[in-house]
Amino acid sequence: MLDGLMDRLAMVRRDFADVLDLGCFDGRLAAPPGARVARLDPGFAFARMAGGVQGAEDALPFADASFDLIVSAGVLDMVNDLPGALALARRVLRPDGLLLAAFAGAGSLSTLRAVLREAEGDRPAARLHPQVDVRAGGDLLQRAGFALPVADSETLTVRYRSLGRLLDDLRGMGASNAMPGRAPLTRATLARAAAGFAARADAQGRTEERFEIIFLTGWAPAPGQPQPAKRGSATTSLAAALKPKS
Repeated sequence: MLDGLMDRLAMVRRDFADVLDLGCFDGRLAAPPGARVARLDPGFAFARMAGGVQGAEDALPFADASFDLIVSAGVLDMVNDLPGALALARRVLRPDGLLLAAFAGAGSLSTLRAVLREAEGDRPAARLHPQVDVRAGGDLLQRAGFALPVADSETLTVRYRSLGRLLDDLRGMGASNAMPGRAPLTRATLARAAAGFAARADAQGRTEERFEIIFLTGWAPAPGQPQPAKRGSATTSLAAALKPKS
């Protein structure tokens, strides 16, 4: 996620003085040269490791217009109020400030979902929190008031030797089941899930899991920004543009 965000940031030709690392984990975000960086994470251990502050993404403890860049990797999909978190992010950005965010979206962990559903039979419990797809991501940016919103996705396929290794990765990235009132997995259910995971292995004994990474890009509104053309102002139809040339 950080690599994808930094690739997108490299295409922006401007300087950033004050940066918010929103969901800082261990503080690996490489800030632009000369920028001051504030780091926030909902996890106490992550915040302490990165030298940041602990706080919720949908209750930011910062004044309005404090930053000109916010970078967020791997946390916005698990907040209680994602529309509110995006609205707050826009509020703490200065005019023409940039938000770059990435998180696991809809379509992720399809293999894990399948083996858990099979292992639990007729009464499967909710094991994964609701996920946002790329279309909803763009709509949420618009709803939060961002200008020039862009949402896109990349698919990452990872091959695991066992279900346990996948679960270890999810725990390590703070992405295990975060829903309240969750029912614990029994040993029998976990054993059936592990067997189902192994049954899907390829000739090398590894099972593929999919992560659909959603990337969001949005700018805080400001005078002088490019504006979309008015609806109905086009002078050429799409059908004409796509028509093969003779």
